[in-house]
Amino acid sequence: ALNRGIAAVKEDAVEMLASYGLAYSLMKFFTGPMSDFKNVGLVFVNSKRDRTKAVLCMVVAGAIAAVFHTLIAYSDLGYYIINKLHHVDESVGSKTRRAFLYLAAFPFMDAMAWTHAGILLKHKYSFLVGCASISDVIAQVVFVAILLHSHLECREPLLIPILSLYMGALVRCTTLCLGYYKNIHDIIPDRSGPELGGDATIRKMLSFWWPLALILATQRISRPIVNLFVSRDLGGSSAATEAVAILTATYPVGHMPYGWLTEIRAVYPAFDKNNPSNKLASTSNTVTAAHIKKFTFVCMALSLTLCFVMFWTPNVSEKILIDIIGVDFAFAELCVVPLRIFSFFPVPDDLCVPIPRVHGATLGVGSLLAGFVGESTMVAIAACYVYRKQKKKMENESAAEGEDSAMTDMPPAEEVTDIVEMREENE
Repeated sequence: ALNRGIAAVKEDAVEMLASYGLAYSLMKFFTGPMSDFKNVGLVFVNSKRDRTKAVLCMVVAGAIAAVFHTLIAYSDLGYYIINKLHHVDESVGSKTRRAFLYLAAFPFMDAMAWTHAGILLKHKYSFLVGCASISDVIAQVVFVAILLHSHLECREPLLIPILSLYMGALVRCTTLCLGYYKNIHDIIPDRSGPELGGDATIRKMLSFWWPLALILATQRISRPIVNLFVSRDLGGSSAATEAVAILTATYPVGHMPYGWLTEIRAVYPAFDKNNPSNKLASTSNTVTAAHIKKFTFVCMALSLTLCFVMFWTPNVSEKILIDIIGVDFAFAELCVVPLRIFSFFPVPDDLCVPIPRVHGATLGVGSLLAGFVGESTMVAIAACYVYRKQKKKMENESAAEGEDSAMTDMPPAEEVTDIVEMREENE
C-alpha cells in the first residue's frame, strides 16, 4: 500500500521507489532491535514499576535513533553512506536523505507499540495485538488513498507513504496502550513480589535484550547491504536505480506469505510452565512442547504452500504487483524471478542452492536467501546443542533423585543391628 502511494506518481516513479526503499530499509535497521523489546515485556514486566522501566529504556532508544536519523540526513556521513557508497546520483541521494529525516520519529513510536504488545501477549491478549496490527495496515491503506488526492502528490510525493506509515503506527500504538490500561494496568501489582523474582532492573532488561537486538540488527542490516551491493554492482547507473526499485517493490510482497512465521517465537515463552510469571495468566488448556512443534510444522507447510501458489502460478505475481502496487506490466515482469526466490524462505534450513552469476534484484534476493540459509543452519546447530545439554541435565537430576530415594528407603544402622541380633538369638 505504501509503495502504491509512490508508484501512483507516474513521473519519476522508479526513482521515488528507489529513494524510499533505501531510506525505509535503513530506518528498519534502527527499529528492528526495538521490536525485540516485545520479548522484554513478555518475560520481565510483572508490575507497574517494571513497565515504567521498560518504557524508559525505549524512550532513550528512540531518542538515540532520532539523533542518528538527523545526522545521516544533514551531515557528510549521510552523504557518504547514501551517495558515495551506493553510487546513486544526486537526485536519488537527496530524496533518500530527506525521506530518512522524515522517518526520524518512527522508531520511538514503534518501540512504544512493541513494548506494550509484549505485556499484552504475556497475559494472552494476542487477539488484541493482532487487531492493533490489522488496524495499522487499514490506516495506512486509507491514508494512502486520501493523500493521493491531496496536493502532496505534486509538492512532496515522498510524504504520501511516510505520513501513512506514521498514521498506521499511531493507530497501532494507541490501540495497544489503551488495551494495556483497560485490561492489565489495574490487575498487576505496583511492585513485583518475591514469588515473581522481585522487580526487574534496567540492567537485567538490557542484558536480556541486547543479544536479541544484535541478532535482529544483523538481520535488518542485510537489506541495506544488499541494496548497496546491487547498486554498486550496476555502477550506480539507471539500471541500478531500477534494481533497487524492484527490491523495494518485491520485498514486502515476497515477505507476505512467510513473514508471520517469526511470531511463532513468542508462543513458547507465553506457555512455558517453568516461568513463574505465567502463573498470573493461567489457561484452562495445557500447551506442551509437542503441541508447539506440531503447530510450527503446520504453519511452515501453510507458508510454503502460499509462497508457491502466489509466486509460481502463472500471472499471479504480476497481477499482485500491477493491481496492488500499481506498477506497469514491464516493471512487474522484472519482479517475477526475485519473487520466486522468496518461495524458499520458509524452509531455508532444508535448502542449499548455489547462486549463479546474476545481477540486479535477483542477485539481491538470492543474497538474502543465502544469508537466511546460513543463519538458520547456525540456529539449528545451537538448538540441538542446547536440547542435548538440557536432556543430559535432566538425566543427571533424575539419577540423583533415584539415589536419594534409595538411601531414604534403607533402614537406619541401629535397626539393622537389632535385626541381626534377633536372628542370632533365634538360631
